[in-house]
Amino acid sequence: MKRRAFLKSSIAGLVLAQGAARAQIESANDRIVVAVVGIRDRGMDLAEELARQPNVELRYLADVDTRLFQERVARIESITGKAPQCVQDFRKTLDDPEIDAIATATPDHWHALITLWACQAGKDVYVEKPTSHSVWESRKMVEAARKYKRVVQVGTQNRSADYIYKALDYIQSGGLGDIHFVRVMNSKMREDIGRPADSAVPAGVDYDLWLGPAPERPFNENRFHYNWHWFWDYGGGDVVNDGVHQIDLARWMTGQRLPKAVSSAGGMFYFDDARETPDTQTITWEFEKLTIVLEQTLWTPYMKKIPFELRDQDRLPNWPFAATRVELCGTKNFMYLSRMGGGWQVYDAEGQSIAIQHGRFSPANTAHIVNFLDCIRTRETPRADIEEGHYSTLLAHYGNIAYRVGRRLHIDPVTEGFLHDDEANTLVKRTYRAPYIVPDQV
Repeated sequence: MKRRAFLKSSIAGLVLAQGAARAQIESANDRIVVAVVGIRDRGMDLAEELARQPNVELRYLADVDTRLFQERVARIESITGKAPQCVQDFRKTLDDPEIDAIATATPDHWHALITLWACQAGKDVYVEKPTSHSVWESRKMVEAARKYKRVVQVGTQNRSADYIYKALDYIQSGGLGDIHFVRVMNSKMREDIGRPADSAVPAGVDYDLWLGPAPERPFNENRFHYNWHWFWDYGGGDVVNDGVHQIDLARWMTGQRLPKAVSSAGGMFYFDDARETPDTQTITWEFEKLTIVLEQTLWTPYMKKIPFELRDQDRLPNWPFAATRVELCGTKNFMYLSRMGGGWQVYDAEGQSIAIQHGRFSPANTAHIVNFLDCIRTRETPRADIEEGHYSTLLAHYGNIAYRVGRRLHIDPVTEGFLHDDEANTLVKRTYRAPYIVPDQV
């Protein structure tokens, strides 16, 4: 099971005083109507969480694969007592004037266009991480949110976890001293995806719509549900898929935005299958007086993500084998920090544990959705605003671009591309397949 955070919406003409009571906010006249786009996996997690929230109507489920509809509708109906409408082309939901928000958990290559079109249609947006498929289109998502005054929340739900805020307070109070080095771990055991042959498009699937802005290629099950993560046309490997959560934490805990330079190394060292993205990768981001390093291995069975059944217990991870941890090295003390439950622990100069904070996932997952809904009503900035998600996603994209060109790259702080490197800059923006084009002017 996977997760991500959820939902968003706007109510036209509704004006709420900043200090309005929660009872007033949840009045019958304050209903939020939403559509969820992409319902195979994380989208259904979001849809079910959303369906449980008061004063929310889940009106549409949208997916290019109609084979999912019957079972997904039944799951929502069991929660709300009402069956949502199903549409294969999500654009139909944008035409409904009563839709306040779009929540999207599609493949990465669709995130930008769905967000842009929703903002232009006056809808708020909950978009799963990563924000985008490319550096350039991620910035366009920020521009669209600001131009159309939309609430756009990114599914980095650590930003709604109480124990993470306590870690931030500890760090900002000087508990670690000055931080000059951070290690980000994103290691686990992935599966071999093989090399299946191209095949006919399954009945009930709109493959052209699934491809959207990506290049036209024959249908292949290996590039469809989930395994699309490992192909450059649609995703950016596990650094972008899963590692962006830890990258976001590292950047947030250290107060960073753009690095000065980035380098990356790795390759396909273990798997012999069809994937294009590396199974082994390191990324080094160079900031002012700070280095952040990501280490990723996708063939290490002893590296474990915290099991879901343990994420809501007061138990610390087995730190050396915690697959998705962040290590913060201060001049005074050292911190292990776990994402999505698991808590954190601080050690002193003698290696003795001096602070422990347990952390749970489910409250943060729900709180992230509630924060999104509250911001739809109040028009405040959400905890995981699109611009924060943009900078974290950029770090992942920078790492992949450095890996693909094979050299250290210097970041242009004005363009958010690269200084004096035409080859690297060709990877800042993708080539779009008409008519699915992210415009220069949003």
